[in-house]
Amino acid sequence: MTTPRSFAIRGRSLLPIVQGGMGVGISAHRLAGTVAHAGAVGTIASIDLRHHHDDLSEQTRHCRDKDELNRLNLVGLDREIRAALELASGNGLVAVNVMKAVTEHPALVRQACASGAQAIVMGAGLPLDLPEMTEGYPDVALIPILSDARGVAIVLKKWSRKGCLPDAIVIEHPLYAGGHLGAPNPAELANERFNFAEVLPGIFKVFDDMGLAREQIPVIVGGGINTHEKLLDTLALGASAVQVGTPFAVTEEGDAHPNFKHVLADARPEDIVTFMSVAGLPARAVNTPWLANYMKREARLQAVAKADPKRCAIGLHCLTQCGLRDGIARAGQFCIDSQLVAALKGEISKGLFFRGSESLPFGSAIRSVQELIDYFLTGVNPGLSGAAA
Repeated sequence: MTTPRSFAIRGRSLLPIVQGGMGVGISAHRLAGTVAHAGAVGTIASIDLRHHHDDLSEQTRHCRDKDELNRLNLVGLDREIRAALELASGNGLVAVNVMKAVTEHPALVRQACASGAQAIVMGAGLPLDLPEMTEGYPDVALIPILSDARGVAIVLKKWSRKGCLPDAIVIEHPLYAGGHLGAPNPAELANERFNFAEVLPGIFKVFDDMGLAREQIPVIVGGGINTHEKLLDTLALGASAVQVGTPFAVTEEGDAHPNFKHVLADARPEDIVTFMSVAGLPARAVNTPWLANYMKREARLQAVAKADPKRCAIGLHCLTQCGLRDGIARAGQFCIDSQLVAALKGEISKGLFFRGSESLPFGSAIRSVQELIDYFLTGVNPGLSGAAA
């Protein structure tokens, strides 16, 4: 039996497992805090956390004031970070994922830092200005999410001019990951340049060219890693850790409604589809009744796309670019916030259920965070009916 080595961020010794950020509200304080308590990296997804708090939800029930909605979301984020840190009890690391594509991302970053987040993870766009957004919080680790060596080179060169380097880098493989995918269009998802066996040597060459030691910046890879053996294979390529999303989303401590977990856990390979999201990026989710119906109507909706702020269902202007609000014909024509909130609440007929492409370690069984981490580290499976061998 091979036990994978630990890695470090800002001097913290960590298990080589990072729980990916999953919104809206799928990875909040309970999941992130539990993962961190186990000695790994737990990640809170920063978007719309007001939905986890009855008092905040009630205040926004009929609210169309953008500033008030944003303020209450920041209150929710603050509560979730503090609760996660309390659960972690000083173990592991509590990170906050902030999407660059979200209009309010600077405010979310600043709130996360002020609330005590130990790391900021940023993707959905090149986070070139993340060092400026975290100014005044030198103890917060900065972790960009990228897809290939070219993106790594751009970020490193830009940040190094500011006297700053990432504390770690996450590389996501768009062919396997869930949610929004780091490729310009669906045809690019299978491009070999995203393969870890090709990306990692390219990244290490960038390090070498810039005079950086490979151990100076841990590289974390995510997408499709669902077994102990895949974790070991990935670490053998030179990665410091793996990022795992969907298997954590369906754990007992996952913050979503039980229906959400069962939709993801029961999905067959043919139930998982890729489509164009409102952000203009490919996305991967379970083909639920809502998504199946939308995809049947997508071409017709795109043909009549028009820019109209009134089409924003919640009046929040949550994305810097939205296919529905901005009339971008090639992008999705629906309110992503409404559909993701429905999924969080377990509304199967209305929700958009993001999911990675691969099978789950325990099949359709819902198990604990500790059992999942133990499986990834040791390969020992609880042997439940329907579980992977």
